[in-house]
Amino acid sequence: MRTALLQSSGRPGSTVENLKVLDEAAGRAAAAGAGLLVTAEMFLTGYAIGDGIGRLAEPADGDCADAIAEIATNHGLAIAYGYPERAGDTVFNSAQLISADGTRLANYRKTHLFGCFERDHFTPGDQPVVQAEIGGVRVGILICYDVEFPENVRAHALAGTDLLVVPTAQMHPFQFVAESMIPVRAFENQMYVAYVNRVGQEGEFEFVGLSTLAGPDGIARTRAGRGEDLLLADVDPAFVAASREANPYLSDRRPGLYRPLV
Repeated sequence: MRTALLQSSGRPGSTVENLKVLDEAAGRAAAAGAGLLVTAEMFLTGYAIGDGIGRLAEPADGDCADAIAEIATNHGLAIAYGYPERAGDTVFNSAQLISADGTRLANYRKTHLFGCFERDHFTPGDQPVVQAEIGGVRVGILICYDVEFPENVRAHALAGTDLLVVPTAQMHPFQFVAESMIPVRAFENQMYVAYVNRVGQEGEFEFVGLSTLAGPDGIARTRAGRGEDLLLADVDPAFVAASREANPYLSDRRPGLYRPLV
């Protein structure tokens, strides 16, 4: 499955403009043969928009979800996007996966909030593994800081995730996460990891780009620089299966030894 990574901050504060950016990128991705397009964390609204988060947050089945479903259907590819989700009086930092026929397949709420900014605006989710099938690939979702906890990614590995999509808002000076940690996470858990970042200055944050898709061999299939970009790389389920057969990390685990960790 060809996977497209949209490295962009869009137009912070404007869902209308961000939907236009997404539509244009989806067209380019589909023309290049992509079956899945992944955006950055909070792509729909922008990340550092303060109280605008609460104002622009909407339900998982809200108007913007309908608009993205239409984009997915028009271009014939699945879309995973980051957005602020409103559920009653609660707001979550979420990512939703919509299929190429417009079906809402999965919705994930960020479980590990980073810093005071996120804790002031969001409630953490409590479901660690969210998955869906796309074209024979089992796709799982985490968001940014979540992937920095090895337990989260290992839970996905044990649940059979082939491709872990990670919308992110990775900021300076933590670029080593994209450069070093993501390939290691992919290797130690025998999966593909698509890590898709924002770019440039936004409020007090400087986003570093460097989006990447790493394979289960720990090798980056593609990597962006610091500017806006649309990356493409292939995810091969057969390669995942062969890699898991050759690499015994998961089968050599001894869970009985790890009980003190929890």
